Amino acid sequence: MRGLTAAQADDIRQALHTAERRSGLRFGLFIGESAGGRRHFAERLHAALGTEAPDAVVIFVDLNGRGLEIVTGENARRRLSDGACRLVAMSMATAFSVGDLAGGLLYGIAALGEHATARR
Repeated sequence: MRGLTAAQADDIRQALHTAERRSGLRFGLFIGESAGGRRHFAERLHAALGTEAPDAVVIFVDLNGRGLEIVTGENARRRLSDGACRLVAMSMATAFSVGDLAGGLLYGIAALGEHATARR
């Protein structure tokens, strides 16, 4: 994963797996540049999940554009409100702003997983 050490990438993979296992949703992370508008690109990443998209949450971090998008599928949205996603995104962005990419991602993945599990 771009911008992360091997150990940090492993920790993030484990966090994604834990969030999936606990919530029953599919979690995906993409770190890179967007092709076109950031939101549109994140929505295209989400749509590329095909049949898994309704139960999926995609986190897109644009390091160069300094942006973050969280996209939820139809079923995932019932358990992760826009407000919850917005609060998590703000906390992640705060960590990113002080150079803590891994910490922000770990927090965000865990928080989204917890929110989704609580409303399961």
